[in-house]
Amino acid sequence: METNHQFKSGFITIIGRPNVGKSTFMNRVIGQKIAIMSDKAQTTRNKIQGVLTTEDAQLIFIDTPGIHKPKHRLGDFMVNVAESTLNEVDAVLFMINAKEGYGKGDQYILDRLQKVNSPIFLIINKIDLVHPDELLALIDQYKDKCKFEEIIPISALEGNNVNHLVDVLKSHIPEGPQYYPEDQVTDHPERFIIAELIREKVLHLTKEEVPHSIAVAIENIEKREQEKLLVQATIITERSTQKGILIGKQGSMLKNIGKNARKDIEALLGSKVYLELWVKVKKDWRNRQSQLLEYGYRSDEY
Repeated sequence: METNHQFKSGFITIIGRPNVGKSTFMNRVIGQKIAIMSDKAQTTRNKIQGVLTTEDAQLIFIDTPGIHKPKHRLGDFMVNVAESTLNEVDAVLFMINAKEGYGKGDQYILDRLQKVNSPIFLIINKIDLVHPDELLALIDQYKDKCKFEEIIPISALEGNNVNHLVDVLKSHIPEGPQYYPEDQVTDHPERFIIAELIREKVLHLTKEEVPHSIAVAIENIEKREQEKLLVQATIITERSTQKGILIGKQGSMLKNIGKNARKDIEALLGSKVYLELWVKVKKDWRNRQSQLLEYGYRSDEY
């Protein structure tokens, strides 16, 4: 990196309706599991920054919550976070799902994009699910709805065209410093990512039975003998019926959540982990400011 004056760095935000594949894209680009993936909408609640460092550039991706019409205070918070990032970045990726096509939620976002000065790229994700002819019709439908710098079809899951997208972004970001060490892939503390990994397993294993009314609080992380780590966490839910589902018959569901989450946490931390999980009911926590703060949703950070 001797020609450091030519090194480029930039912040790129990813926005889109819930469930268009933003987190899958982040994980594909960064090559590690830092954003939670689920087939349920609205699984991302905070700005997760993924950092990609190459020889000549550093791209810092911000994965925002899906922009949607909010229904409660947590929803308000999530939408504000997403919208506040749009003018603070060097590029905006507006991601849509090729399979779903244009929807009312997209118009809500497009209206907000009219006020954005950063270059906007339309990213059509999940192209592996549609026929090429459908793709052309989709491009046609979107191309005049906003002043897009470029329209790039990709499949985050399969990896199609993702490297090309990274190259295009590199050409659009300014010269700048390397903000993060090259081996750092995210600016979120480990506690946050551990909580997200546990939450992902809950969403994945309970399917429709436990909706988004859960949070995960990391109570304690400490070193034990032979470099093992003890991680203690509480899953917070709004109803006692959900608590029963989360624990499962003779604790089977909780055991399963713990087993699956532990594998990912061990991969993240590079060491053996004891994971202890509890379930607590806190009624209506998503509408209580104090509890939003307790579980890490701090509006002053944005």
